[in-house]
Amino acid sequence: MVGIFGVEFDFNNIVAMVSVAIPVLAFVWEFVVIRRKRLGYRLQMDTLATDTAHAPSADVLARMHDDGRPLTEPSFVLVRIENAGWREIVAGDYLTPPDDRTGIRVLFRDRRVVGMAVTELSQPALRHFFVSTRQGVTQETDGFGIDEQDGSGLIRLPKVTLNPGAHYKVLAVLERRSGSPGAAFPDPEFQAEVTGGNSRSFAWLRWLARLKLAHTESHTFASRPAKVGLVLLATAVLLQSGLTLFWPTRPAPLDCVGGTLHVEGSTAFAPAVQAAAKEYAKLCEAKGAKIAADDGAFQGSGEGIAALERTGAAAGLKGTEGLADRIAFTDGPADEGHPEILPRPVSYALFTLVVNKDAKVRNLSLAQIRAIYTKKITNWSEVGGANIPVHLVDRHRDSGTRNALEKRVLKGRSVPEADVNDCAQLAHDKPGVCEVDSTDTLLDRTATLPGALGYSEASSVTSADLVKLRIDDMPPTLDGVENGTYPYWQTEYAYTYGEPPADSIAAAFLRYLTDQGGKDILREYGNRPCSETAYPLVCRPT
Repeated sequence: MVGIFGVEFDFNNIVAMVSVAIPVLAFVWEFVVIRRKRLGYRLQMDTLATDTAHAPSADVLARMHDDGRPLTEPSFVLVRIENAGWREIVAGDYLTPPDDRTGIRVLFRDRRVVGMAVTELSQPALRHFFVSTRQGVTQETDGFGIDEQDGSGLIRLPKVTLNPGAHYKVLAVLERRSGSPGAAFPDPEFQAEVTGGNSRSFAWLRWLARLKLAHTESHTFASRPAKVGLVLLATAVLLQSGLTLFWPTRPAPLDCVGGTLHVEGSTAFAPAVQAAAKEYAKLCEAKGAKIAADDGAFQGSGEGIAALERTGAAAGLKGTEGLADRIAFTDGPADEGHPEILPRPVSYALFTLVVNKDAKVRNLSLAQIRAIYTKKITNWSEVGGANIPVHLVDRHRDSGTRNALEKRVLKGRSVPEADVNDCAQLAHDKPGVCEVDSTDTLLDRTATLPGALGYSEASSVTSADLVKLRIDDMPPTLDGVENGTYPYWQTEYAYTYGEPPADSIAAAFLRYLTDQGGKDILREYGNRPCSETAYPLVCRPT
């Protein structure tokens, strides 16, 4: 996305504009600049007379004489002079002094011009530029004739007035004057320029076009810059076609908002938020939407709320303004004492207790769970499992997942205080408690520590070394939550600092997450969107 004069253009727009600009510029260059006045020439023949002697009857061409003297290596040259532009070329356009009747000079190095004649005129009236009749005698005009320059042969051509498309041809006979016998002759040198007129308004145009004698060869299709332009045009069209066919871009929906959004908070809810953020950024890419949602941003519900408040306080907002680029997600409502932040229920999430498979336990009653967390049960053999001590792996106190466990499963009782911060320091032969700072860390420690018991959002549990515990014979399912037979769940909240502006990326992402395509992603991660409940603002199982 590129901004020009306040207007945003994506790559396809730029290619399309270039595709239009190239033919317009090529047309202007070719037909307005280059071909305004274009005096061109074609060297249609330059050959030795001996090169034509391929038949006995052609040998006479090599035996030409000049005043009885045989010509030395005679050669023939046929030159065509033409007006390849769309404006008339007149005598004043030739860049030579006014008293010089010659407009074009053709120099032949190592050769002498023996004779010449005008062989073709596109208009009979052009004849008067080459010959005139004085006192009954026909003779060449002053600007037309044979001459020498620096020891080389020279043909002088007059300042002929040429209408667009008009031309004439000159045939000349030459002989070798210097150089090694049989050596190739240097190419003829054409010396002429066109002024393009004396108007001051076209001075810049004359410099840009460099209106000089142009080698038009055997056609007048286009100049070299125009051909380059055509190649660029073809490249741009092919590039745009390829992008359209193989890399199609979706236009951003009307309610997309660009900018950068920062999300943070719950580690349990992070996978669902990250997936939704990735999809929103992709959907609104044309608007320049970006969402910073890496794992480092999710440090727990409590830390997310604290970071949101710090950012809001530092922003210096006035009146009813709210942060436009920051959202914190929590498992359950935040504690009291946060008057500047506003909650929005997003979904309710399914949680589960997870146990290391070595414990040989798959089902616990609520009473057994509460006994374990009050340390009345300290070995898995007491509930029918393996003879392994119970190791509790807990989240820190500001974790929403831990708060949901304490509120809904433990009936308001707190989990035991940690014996150590590093779970690796727990003794394997006796019970103990440790704490970790994220859902991923908790699942990893529980999977590797024999007899470990932890808790997490149900969709985050993927390790084969972990077992999702049934509670009172009920598996962790949303149906169980909605039927009231499974107790471990929590409402997920999105918090903003004040009310974000309606046209901000924060407001747009919340709309996407709660009322648009984000709902499908929430369901994929085992959550029930609040908009699908009977009372969306309360967002509780019915």
